[in-house]
Amino acid sequence: MENELETEILIIGSGISGLTAAIFGAKAGFKIVIINRSTSLEESNTFYAQGGTIYRGKNDSAKMLADDVFAAGDRIGNAANINILAKEGPKIVKSFLIDRLKIPFSEEPSGELHFTLEGGHSQKRIIHIGDETGKFIEQYLIKELKKYSNVKILTGHTAIDIITPSHHSPKTQFIYQPLLAIGAYVLAHNSRKVKTILAQQTILASGGAGWLFLHTTNPEGARGDGIAIASRAGARIINLEFIQFHPTCFYLKGAPNFLISESVRGEGAILLNQFLKPFMKKYSPLGDLTPRDEVCRAMYQEMLKTRTENFFLDLTPIKKKGIRLEERFPFIYQQCLKYGLDIEKELIPVIPAAHYTCGGIWTDSFGKTTIKNLYAIGEAACTGIHGANRLASTSLLEGLVWGKRCLDDIKAQKKEQDLKKFQIPTWIDTGIEEPDDVLILQDWLTIRATMWNYVGVARSQKRLGRAREDLIYLENRIEKFYKETGLTDNLIGLRNGVRVARLIAEAALKNKKSQGCHYRLD
Repeated sequence: MENELETEILIIGSGISGLTAAIFGAKAGFKIVIINRSTSLEESNTFYAQGGTIYRGKNDSAKMLADDVFAAGDRIGNAANINILAKEGPKIVKSFLIDRLKIPFSEEPSGELHFTLEGGHSQKRIIHIGDETGKFIEQYLIKELKKYSNVKILTGHTAIDIITPSHHSPKTQFIYQPLLAIGAYVLAHNSRKVKTILAQQTILASGGAGWLFLHTTNPEGARGDGIAIASRAGARIINLEFIQFHPTCFYLKGAPNFLISESVRGEGAILLNQFLKPFMKKYSPLGDLTPRDEVCRAMYQEMLKTRTENFFLDLTPIKKKGIRLEERFPFIYQQCLKYGLDIEKELIPVIPAAHYTCGGIWTDSFGKTTIKNLYAIGEAACTGIHGANRLASTSLLEGLVWGKRCLDDIKAQKKEQDLKKFQIPTWIDTGIEEPDDVLILQDWLTIRATMWNYVGVARSQKRLGRAREDLIYLENRIEKFYKETGLTDNLIGLRNGVRVARLIAEAALKNKKSQGCHYRLD
């Protein structure tokens, strides 16, 4: 049937982790379906990643990198997985990104790779392509993927729910078996029809949940879709209170927020308060290269002391080194210019903003979740490497390493099963009303304002309690709205978003200890 597909591997999401998994899977001969809710396969958090990815610095070692990752995560990270990242990460950057895909990372005049420094790193080990690293990596991955005829690409498709026989099979005996993923129900935007995609293995690579906050560096697709659908299927979700806020997000009234990469401070830029005075040395001996969670807390304290609305980045120290900003940071230069700001001459106004989801769907060292044949990789997953706070430029590396590792695990499994025996029914849409975009917009505004004001940089028992109560009420109302209304991507996202927002608030309420980017005022 037109709305039924069967494949060996279904991959939901097309950032670095999903595309890496797809390429290694395709090369191994697997039949693959990869979906993205956007009409463009490029659209992902990866595409907007500016700073770079970790490689191996000149006097570096796996132990030094592991120590930095562990320390940045407030020493509560998963040591075993951190060591995997530190040992395997630089090797796959070399063999896959540099040697195989031939991605043109920025070089010194001598022809050697240009290494830069970012907060929390003990030395220069970040390689980049100007300030558009993610964009280039994404484009080169897509170019490679399109070489394979055994990959079916479905853009403009949104996953609704993971299919598990215990939830969806009409045969009641399956309810007594362990949870098993056998694909997903997926909405095709153009036709508004729901496809049943059955798969031997399903990989969630759908990104994080930064869009749930009013101020964010993330695109609107980062609404926690994968975390929500895994949660509904019964997967274990952990560490969601650890939402990392980035200290430097562009902030100008009437202009959208966008990331000002940490590498700007890595190259020497200084944060200033509203009186145009440097302040970070008051809060940490590392000054402007303090890990992100500490910088955000310092900014929060400074906001309270000086009643400031935003801060500024002074790029003068970079210019004094003879570095041309237009060449080193072309994306930031052009974006600021678009909104009337010439960073060669002016300060950049910035504000802290939600940036990275350190928690997510629990996985083991190969990306396996607590549901059989369901993997989670990238920002949707929680391998534990970030602990309570992510070290700069580890995210692209994590996506790369676990994109390959989950495929290694799938290749090691020989047994396939007959998916037809589960008799999964086609999707029946119970919604008869047309979605009201005004209602959806208002609900999104409520979620995002609630999360920013009550579950933001600084939290308290009262704020979190209020957030949880408000979000439970809103979730119930949205669930009713969802059942009565015809499906759209925005409605599916709203349902997912409110669920993940509530899960974040509950996790933050439960953890009464300030750790990393989870900062309790009380």
